[in-house]
Order: sequence, then C-alpha cells, then structure tokens
Amino acid sequence: MPLAAGISDQLKEKCAVFGIFENKPGKYTGQESARLTFYGLWALQHRGQESSGIASSDGKDMYVHSAAGLVSTVYREEDLEQLPGHISIGHNRYSTSGGAEAYYNQPFVDHHRKIAYAHNGNLPDWSKLTEFLRERGINIDKMNDSGMMAMAIGCYMDDGLDMPAAIIKAYPLFTGVFSSVAMGLNTLVAFRDECGVRPLSIGTLGDGYVVASETCAFDTIGAKFLRDVEPGEMVVIDEKGLTSHQIVKPNLRLDIFELVYFARPDSLLLGKRVDIVRQELGREMAREFPIKADVIVPVPESGIPAAIGYSQTSGIPFEMALIKNRYIHRTFIRPTAQLRERDLKMKLNPVIELIKDQRVVLVDDSIVRGTTMRHLVAMVFEAGAKEVHLLISCPPVKYPDFYGINTPKQSELLSAYMTDEEVRDYVGATSLNFLSFDGMIGATGLPSSSFTTACFDGDYPVSIGNRAKEIKILKAGETLPRVSHTPVELANTRTT
Repeated sequence: MPLAAGISDQLKEKCAVFGIFENKPGKYTGQESARLTFYGLWALQHRGQESSGIASSDGKDMYVHSAAGLVSTVYREEDLEQLPGHISIGHNRYSTSGGAEAYYNQPFVDHHRKIAYAHNGNLPDWSKLTEFLRERGINIDKMNDSGMMAMAIGCYMDDGLDMPAAIIKAYPLFTGVFSSVAMGLNTLVAFRDECGVRPLSIGTLGDGYVVASETCAFDTIGAKFLRDVEPGEMVVIDEKGLTSHQIVKPNLRLDIFELVYFARPDSLLLGKRVDIVRQELGREMAREFPIKADVIVPVPESGIPAAIGYSQTSGIPFEMALIKNRYIHRTFIRPTAQLRERDLKMKLNPVIELIKDQRVVLVDDSIVRGTTMRHLVAMVFEAGAKEVHLLISCPPVKYPDFYGINTPKQSELLSAYMTDEEVRDYVGATSLNFLSFDGMIGATGLPSSSFTTACFDGDYPVSIGNRAKEIKILKAGETLPRVSHTPVELANTRTT
C-alpha cells in the first residue's frame, strides 16, 4: 500500500498462524476448534491486518472462510457455524509476496487432496520451487510463495505420500523462512525453517494441542505453553498424540526484531518475556546515553516498555504524554497530500501540560524512512517542549528484510544513506541516539548467535538468492549515495 494510507512508516510483521487439534471432539459442540481459532487469531491481530482465514476439518471434509479485513470484521456467528470439526488452522495476513488479491488469502485449502496450509515468513528465492512445479506442469501465474509451498506438498501427496511425508520431501524446495501449519482430515502439522527466524510455539489444551505464532494466543484461549517448535523440526499431532521429526539440523537464528518490536509484550520468546526484554533495552539506553531531561515520553504502544526501563534507571519521570486513539485501525483510505500529516495527528495527540517547557526524552523502537518520526518530533515541539532528545531502542536499520517484514528498498532506509547526525537533523530532534548492537544483544540475556540481525549488519543466515544483488554491505561510517528525492517525497510516491 502507499505509505500515506497508513499512519506510520514503522516495520510491520506480515503473518500469524494458529492451529488446534481437539483429541476428544465429542466433548465440544462441533464448532469449538474454529471458535478457539477465532480467538487465537484475535490475539495475533498485531501480526497481520490485511486479511484473515480459518479452515476446519471434521474428519470427512474441509471447510474454509476467509476475507479481507480485521478478525473482528471477517467473522460473524454464522461464519463460525459453517466451520465444523475437531481440527482448525487459521491465518492473519499482511502481504508477503504477491498482492492483496483474495486468491492470496490463507489458509490455502485443497479440497481434492484434503489439505490446508498457512505460512508465516517469506521465501526470497523461488527458483527451486518454480522449477519443480513447472516440471510437474503446474501453472504458477497466480501463486505467491505460500501458494507454491502448498502446491509442492500436494504434488508429493499425488505420488502416494501422506501429508507429513510429503512435507519432509518438499522441505528442500523451501529456500527461505517459514513457520507453517498444515492440516489433513485427521492430522495437524507444524514446521519451521532450519533457523527458526519466525516464532512458532506449542501449547496444550485439555487432551489436545495448540500451535501459534506467539504464546499470547495460548493465554487467550486458556491453553498452557509446552515448548517451541524447534528450528528445522516438524511436529505431527493426531489422535495418538504428538510426534517430532527433526528434518534438518537446527541453526537457531530468531529475528531479533521479534523481541525489539513485533511480538506482543506478553508473549514468551526463547524463554524470555518480551516486555521484560524491552524494559531492559531501555535500561541499556539509560546506561549508554545519560541525558539531562525532565520527562520520559514513549511513542505508544511500541516505545512504552523501553521508556519505562529508561525512566527506572535514570530516575527521570515517565509520562504518557502522547495519547493514542485506540479505535483507529489500519485504513485503506488514501488521504490527499494536504491531509497526510493529519493522518498521524488522528492517531496521536499530545498532552500539552506534560510537555510544555520540558526537556523531553522521546523513546521509540526504530526509524525506517523517518517521515513519521519527523512529524512526531515536530508535534512535541509544537506542544511546547524546550528540547526533544530522541532515543531508539535498536541500532540503525540499514538493510531490508527478506524474511517476512515490509521493509522498503535499502535506498529508502534513512540510516542507509544518512549518518546519525544527518538523521538527527532530518527528524529535527535536539539529539538522537541509537542503542548499540552490543547493548541490544545484552538486553536479551542470550548470545548474538541466537538471532538474525540482518537489518542492522546485512548478515542473512538464510540464502536470499538473487535478492543479494539489491543490497550493498556498508563499511563502518559508510552510507549509500544520497537518493534524488527527500524521504517525504519518497513516502508520497513509493509503495511498500
């Protein structure tokens, strides 16, 4: 979508997956698995706001409902009543590859082969998949990466393999990042790429099992966290219980942005409560950047935990001086050029009494293009702040993501072609500091080898194929040549 259609140029996660297997289907009304999936997807709404879908199985047939929009608008009572069965999988989407057309909505359901599939992640290299499918005579014109993955699994099922065996056979074709769920008539399967770049966890609910992109979904439906699906692992759940298959050797590299920004604060990742890690990011910033100021102000919602941590360590009071309108959701309305700045003001409004004549420390999680931050800093000054010291709880973002995040081209990333001082001048802050790489890693309490940090250092642990030609690895202090347009002009003319 054009940037102006949203209210922020922040990074967005692209998908959420959920699955549930009721081992005693007779215990429920017949629609319980789909209803629980609905609540699970609601808990995972932050990971995708473009479309949502649920597929279910009653052991004899498969049923599906999907549409564009938020979970709250996609499903009505009558929709859930048309999704019977003891197994369900669900998906919230924000475009990976392909477009926003309805035929990209997930889960993909193949009624002939009796399989449903949903995917969180992205395959930057389609070469193996496209070659395989073309050899099989498959028309891939209207398929994105997720659709091709589902089709490859179906092709191996045509060879006589059951769904789990077909997934193992197709696995080498999936060059990229995937945390996926698949469903047969009586089987639920969950599997991850060898690096586990996107999260995927297992929970228990009575005698059944649940899988979800984040553990916050378990809390919503009353399930108990069991463990993560390991990188390179496939978990098969049926009436006999849960079995594990380690398809490839694990090489854990969770995307650190899950901890910095994407995941819900109440989720658990790698045994760490996300909110606690984000508060520690703030404490690290307080140690690295002691600032003489009067008030700490977060950019809601993502900047709140880090701002709390900074306040607790520095002793500077914390105030929610930017108020978020909680009833503003993602909009597809394209405002005119004159109204683009109003888009942000519709979302956030300053409490003038908490800002006027104050030295303000403004805390946020990241800067991408910088257009939103430029307006935010101006808003705080307009509210009467004497100084605005901007703190970002991660290092500068200099490289695009190819693993399921909506980062723009490298040339559109502000820190890729501006020094920190130039970024400060562009956003209009009194001072600007980014948390150091070591500080960010230290806040997690885990080794750097546990994480994908490609957006900061250009180290892509999963092959990005020909997409590597789109980036330039920058030396310390080096930037890309200045683009011909200002970031504001880019925001008005480019699409993500």
